[in-house]
Amino acid sequence: MKIEDLKAQGLTDEQINFVMAEHGKVVNPLKAERDTYKTKLDTTEASLKKFDGVDVTELNKEIEKLKDDLKAKDTEVQTKVAEIEFNTKLDKAISGFGARNSKAVMALLDIDNLKGSKNQDNDIKTALETVKKDNSYLFQDVNVPRVVSSTPGINKDVDDKKSQANEALRSLFGKE
Repeated sequence: MKIEDLKAQGLTDEQINFVMAEHGKVVNPLKAERDTYKTKLDTTEASLKKFDGVDVTELNKEIEKLKDDLKAKDTEVQTKVAEIEFNTKLDKAISGFGARNSKAVMALLDIDNLKGSKNQDNDIKTALETVKKDNSYLFQDVNVPRVVSSTPGINKDVDDKKSQANEALRSLFGKE
């Protein structure tokens, strides 16, 4: 709507100002909304231009390759965790049998067979019993009684703790 068209229709300046103000109330919000949509359209078109020339099938192949790599890493991690758990279990069992040298005992065990066993605890115990029976020199007797000699007690005549400790050691080693 133009002012010249309204003057040609015979409207006064006051009437023209009123019509233009009312027209502005309707048109200005529509123009603002139009500008917002235009800005959004320009931004979207610029974003889409970044993807020009991108091969979707190549991206899908890359995603599948990365998924396969991730599965392989997960399998590798699970294998290492299982190996660590097995080694811990084996070390604990070997030390429980009183081995003098765990590496020497492990050399006599069929480690691969024990790893693949379904009942590892029982099979490890059986294998260690066999090794202990055949190679008893590798194990110390865990049931050896410890003998502790008795001491006559604290010498009440000695005043300080250091002297009492020295007296106790002398009596233990048989030196007066």
